[in-house]
Amino acid sequence: MTDKVKELISECLRARDMAYCPYSRFPVGAAILTADGAIITGCNVENASYSLTMCAERTAVQRAVVEGHCQFTAIAVACDMKDRFIGPCGACRQVLMEFGPNWTVYLTKPDGSYKETSLSELLPLAFTPDDLTEN
Repeated sequence: MTDKVKELISECLRARDMAYCPYSRFPVGAAILTADGAIITGCNVENASYSLTMCAERTAVQRAVVEGHCQFTAIAVACDMKDRFIGPCGACRQVLMEFGPNWTVYLTKPDGSYKETSLSELLPLAFTPDDLTEN
């Protein structure tokens, strides 16, 4: 594991600890690695109306964009599931795809172990911005 991957995983676990999830009690943290090497984190933020809940991955993307980043190379995602790796929900996969299909995705357990995959593997045949320019 490279130092940058280790840092990315550590930051997503730290972000998970900041989650606001009084309803589901399912904390999730995410850490995005930008093309220029910055790490931007996010956690899930729930809402009593449920549908307004924001996932960790989307929170991280929004924070990154606000901070001027729109090119990403990797994301690490962690929750409290100890017995299996959990991937981003479908909505988050689509939001990540907005910024390109070539992300490395690290699905992380609480102990820091991870499974490496890619956004293209998680969302095959995705609808992308390129599909809008082919009209």
